Amino acid sequence: MRRLIAGIVVSIIGLALLAPAAGATATGSGRVFFPNPVASLQRQDLTDRKDADYADLQAAYRIVALTNLDGSGYLRGDWANVRSETGKPAFSSSLTFNYNRSEDQFEQVMGYYWVTEAQKYIQSLGFGSTYRPVNRESQDLRINQWGADNSYSWDKHDVLRFGKGGVDDAEDAEVILHEYGHAIHDSQVTSFGTSLEAGSIGEGFGDYWAVTVSNTVAPTPDPACVADWDAVSYTSTVPHCLRRIDSNRHYPEDLTSSVHRNGMIWSRALWDIRNNVGARRADTLILEAQFDFAPDTTMPAAAQATVDAARDLYGATVAAQVRSAFQARGIL
Repeated sequence: MRRLIAGIVVSIIGLALLAPAAGATATGSGRVFFPNPVASLQRQDLTDRKDADYADLQAAYRIVALTNLDGSGYLRGDWANVRSETGKPAFSSSLTFNYNRSEDQFEQVMGYYWVTEAQKYIQSLGFGSTYRPVNRESQDLRINQWGADNSYSWDKHDVLRFGKGGVDDAEDAEVILHEYGHAIHDSQVTSFGTSLEAGSIGEGFGDYWAVTVSNTVAPTPDPACVADWDAVSYTSTVPHCLRRIDSNRHYPEDLTSSVHRNGMIWSRALWDIRNNVGARRADTLILEAQFDFAPDTTMPAAAQATVDAARDLYGATVAAQVRSAFQARGIL
């Protein structure tokens, strides 16, 4: 069955790239980090300085197109909806949202842009309204309304919440994309993450998703370093990384009670798959496999589902490359 559907995936990729994906067709512009100052400028000496918009950060800004807006003047559209925020909501009758990091509205623009680009990337892989939609909705975002220096995806309310403290979380594209990775899992498998290993897979995929999308949209020299900018406030080692997805952690002996540490086993396997078969092919088969994950899956079971998806979509040679990546981590 999946073999037939794979043909549909291939056939609609071109259409996904050429045609508007949904009804909100207004396009504006905004200023964002691309993906964050440490990664884009390769400056490990940058620090938060209490949200100051200081001179060394200016080269990190990029003016980008904000697509799929609903034309209301607010950051609302097909794939992202800034539902609430601290300070005033960003508004522009001309749809021009050029803020800087000292203004609360800057993180709102970051959230809208990076979630929208992530969904557009998913659709470019062939996942759409008629074939296997992956979080195909206007994702609600609450910006800077969580007082802790942390962010999370809340499946019961279908919202992403971004915290503040140190570098505000929504200033770093890879934090935004990591949380969107959790929303992806929630959209594919109801109540995903009910066991330690499933929760670890969720964290590992979130890190991988952050890297693969940011490296597709805004490539930088050290893509395996996750959330370089957010991490400057609480890491002393250089380079500053929230985590890395190229570590050598191995299953099962490196399993701990921490889903974030365990997730580094899974993210490394996904990273190796990407390096083995290419980004678009890897991301397609990884997303396809996740529809078959159980809410409490183990890493070996999820790995086998990923090998099966690779075989069904691309054949035995690609499946063998995927299996090899999981074997190298001890998962298969």
